[in-house]
Amino acid sequence: MKEKITPLRRCAALLLAGMMASPAFASSHMDAPLITLDPAANTADVYAFRSDEAGDKYLTIALTVYPFEEPGIGPNKYNFDDNVLYEMHVSLGNDLAKGKATISYQFQFETTYKTKGTILQSYIGVINDVGDAGQNLVQTYTVTKVDHRKGDKAILLGKGIVPPNNQGIATPKYNQGDNGENLAKDGVAASANLDTYTFQSIAELKSGYKTFAGQRDDGFYGDIQSIFDLLQLHDPGKDSQGGYNIHSIVLRIPLEELGGASQAAGVYATTSRRKISILNESDTKTEGEWIQVGRQGNPLFCEAFVAIADKDRYNRSSPQDDKKLFSKYALKPELAGLINAILFKGTKVAPETDRTDLAGIFIPDLIKVDLSTGPAKLAGGGADSVANPDDSGFSRLSIFGGDVLMSEIQAGFGGGTIPGGWPNGRRFGDDVIDIGVTAVLSDLRTSPPTIVGPAGDNVNHNDIAYNKVFPYAATPHNGRKHAHHGTNP
Repeated sequence: MKEKITPLRRCAALLLAGMMASPAFASSHMDAPLITLDPAANTADVYAFRSDEAGDKYLTIALTVYPFEEPGIGPNKYNFDDNVLYEMHVSLGNDLAKGKATISYQFQFETTYKTKGTILQSYIGVINDVGDAGQNLVQTYTVTKVDHRKGDKAILLGKGIVPPNNQGIATPKYNQGDNGENLAKDGVAASANLDTYTFQSIAELKSGYKTFAGQRDDGFYGDIQSIFDLLQLHDPGKDSQGGYNIHSIVLRIPLEELGGASQAAGVYATTSRRKISILNESDTKTEGEWIQVGRQGNPLFCEAFVAIADKDRYNRSSPQDDKKLFSKYALKPELAGLINAILFKGTKVAPETDRTDLAGIFIPDLIKVDLSTGPAKLAGGGADSVANPDDSGFSRLSIFGGDVLMSEIQAGFGGGTIPGGWPNGRRFGDDVIDIGVTAVLSDLRTSPPTIVGPAGDNVNHNDIAYNKVFPYAATPHNGRKHAHHGTNP
């Protein structure tokens, strides 16, 4: 790839500081006004990547909701909502270009209590095993596959149980030394080394599917606090999601279930609520037609490209409508114009019009994954970790850091070379802020692409190591001992 000389690497902070007129920039998890009022349905991030296990090939997808969970809150705690339909959608074949879901995977939760005659909503003793006598509040869920090619035929794939949140003393096995006074355990490279609660909550479903749903560390990282504080960045940056948890749903899909590996797939997620509510002493369930309230595909699009006037509309719409409603935001990104006007004093470094390269990523707003490659390289504990290092060749910058995969179905940037991470899928550990900024500055329409950067926000890693095995997302932070924004606990 051809590089254009730029001062951005040595002045990354200036790049973002120059964009203070932009109304939004990063994946802050607060993408649109209305959905911030409904955190249990607030879609934060979607992940999708090729994975292998025991020689078999899979597409692993994940949805996170309920952003900025303070660890160890009480007496009530953060949970999935029984009255929300959580869905992850996969688009195949001709449906991919249309933004149409080919198969939808539905997750519905049910909450029960061992007793309601106590103020102790969640923990009535130390929890040694998921669902045991110490866990008062227990959530279970069903996973249903809906095939839209077959008249929306629904197949129940199975059921799962949600592990407890990481409170501390009540949930010692999440934490180092199985001690509730210690920090949460780092990620691991082998399933046998997962903490007890996570291991026990991984459910094997029909036809080779595997699922997990529960509290996790928020795997997105970035200095969002500074970006929205007139873009005055810290140096070094501080992870604004550091020390916060989130609720995650992860699903492993056998490629045979999707028609094999010689294709690309698109992934997005939605949340929906019932139109009619029933609220009385005996029944807090809702009934009626499901109404979509949240949507998530690629990181950054709703936040950094879609204008305020259309943000709520985005959450209520389908990717099938993206070309008509939102393509203008990708083709003529306000962000590029602001960078040129403020940082480069009117010099058009970032292309401002006809951004067909960005439209190819964001329209329709699905995370596109080439399934014909080998498995994606995964992040672990970073270069300093002996027990759980990053995979060889992994880069948080994806293709901008030399991390690539080889496709069997497309030419890519030549000879089948395509990104190893986002925007070819998205892995836990991809630095989507730095990748996104670099893509806006660069011209990916040329051959070879003209790369400007890389540039970013001075936050280059997550605050806790990821797992390199299912469910990949890191251990939830201990409510008794954790830190925020890079400060010491």
